[in-house]
Parts: sequence; C-alpha cells; structure tokens
Amino acid sequence: MANELLIFMVMVIVQFGFAGLIIISKLVMDEGMNPFVQSAYRPIFATLSIAPFAFFFERKTRPKMTRPILFQIFLCSIFGITTNQYAYFIGLKYSTATIASALDNLIPAFTFIIAVPLGIEKLGLRSTAGQIKFVGTIVCVGGAMLLSLYHGKVVIGQLGFHWKYAESTGEDVNSVHSNFFLGPFLLIMSSLTYAIWLIIQGRVNSKYAAQYTSITLMCLMASVESVIIGFCVVPKLSEWTLNPIKAISVIYNGVVGTSFIFFLSSWCMEKKGPYMSPCSIRCY
Repeated sequence: MANELLIFMVMVIVQFGFAGLIIISKLVMDEGMNPFVQSAYRPIFATLSIAPFAFFFERKTRPKMTRPILFQIFLCSIFGITTNQYAYFIGLKYSTATIASALDNLIPAFTFIIAVPLGIEKLGLRSTAGQIKFVGTIVCVGGAMLLSLYHGKVVIGQLGFHWKYAESTGEDVNSVHSNFFLGPFLLIMSSLTYAIWLIIQGRVNSKYAAQYTSITLMCLMASVESVIIGFCVVPKLSEWTLNPIKAISVIYNGVVGTSFIFFLSSWCMEKKGPYMSPCSIRCY
C-alpha cells in the first residue's frame, strides 16, 4: 500500500511539473520566442542537469551498452524529445495552455491503443479492470477532442500577469498566435509520439538498468538533433539570445520538464508498466 501511494504521489508531482512547463512556455512564446529555439535549448539543459547523476551514481554499476539498446535510446530521443517537443511547442504557440493540457489526456489512450497489439497490455473486456480501461480510453479521447475542437464562450480569461506581460511586449495573445486547426493537430501528434516513447522506454528499462545513463544519452542525442534543426530553421543568432524570462523558461523546461520528469516517468514505468505512467493520472 505504501509503495502504491508513493507511485501515485510521484505521478501527481510530474503533473505539477508539466503544468509549469506549459504555462511558462506559452508565456515566452507569446512574447515572441521561436519554438524551434525553445526546443533546441531544452535538451541541452536537460543533459547538463542529469549527466552528473549518471556519472556519480552509475559509473560503477551501469551494464554494458549494446547496439540494440543504443538504437532504442536513439529512437527515444527522436520520439520522446525531438519530434515530441517540436510538435508540442509549435502546437502550444498556436493554441492555448488549457487545450494543450487537455490534449495531453490522449497520451494514456494512445499508449493503451499501441500497447494492446504489441501484447504489453491486455484488453480483457471480460474483466472489470479491462472494461474500465476501455471506457476510460473512450472518455478521455472524446473529452480531449471536444475541448480542443469546440470553441464556445470564454469562461475563464487570461491570467492577470499574462495580460500585463503580453501588453508590455505589444502582443495580442488572442489574435497573434491562434490557429484552431494547426495547434490542436500538432498537440495530438505530440501526444502520439510521447506514447510511442513510453513503449520504447519501457523496453529500455527492462534491458538496461541504468536510468540516469539512458536518459542522459537520450537528451544528448536530442540536443544534437534539435540544435541542427533549430539552426536550419532559425539561422539568425539574434533570435537565440536569452533575456531573464526566456532563460528561466529553457532552464526550467530542461531541468524539470525533461530530465526530472523523464526520470520519474521511467521510474513509474519500471514499477507499473508504460500504460500506468505519470501521464495516466490525468484520466485514471
């Protein structure tokens, strides 16, 4: 019971980390920070923050690295960070923090849909647990799609500090960065790629018992990938400069939103499997 409670608390902590990532990222992109620049800085700070843990805690215990495991870690960098963050940050730029948070609820649904054919999860419609998973998947997909595609009256407006910050930069947060098709579509794609990462990372955890090292390698690979893509899309060095709020954003997203959250997610997957990752707390 104590172990189950600990896993649940870790899941909740991860959601707080995600919430901070969404809010601060939306804030700096409304100011004008390019999402490709944001995405390039994120894995760099993630690598710098988690590499010391890999060195000091696993240098004597890490198992031998094999080519299949290294390739799986490479796939994790592609799906879990590079592709995922580009889809997420660009989608967030053209959407809202509320819609981004709602569409994250698709992650456990996508994970379940992928895991069943691969034999990682069982459908089990004859059991109560299987029926709950099936109904929960339908509800979370339907709810996320309804919130993202239906645009009714505004119930809760922008936060006061968000308004003041946007006004100081000359931006209109409701008109400049809004695309009700592109934004949600990219956010859905980010949920799909994150679900793929959960499946692959679960296999890495089962074969390579050195989570700090695997996440460090994943972030390092993603840093190279993201910087190359970022400079191809945004070649002007002036757009890579960081003012205080941008620096806070990329450091937070790297340290908390990537290395810290990925480590906790991997730990939860090791204990409960990919379907019951921290993302699943949003629906189940």
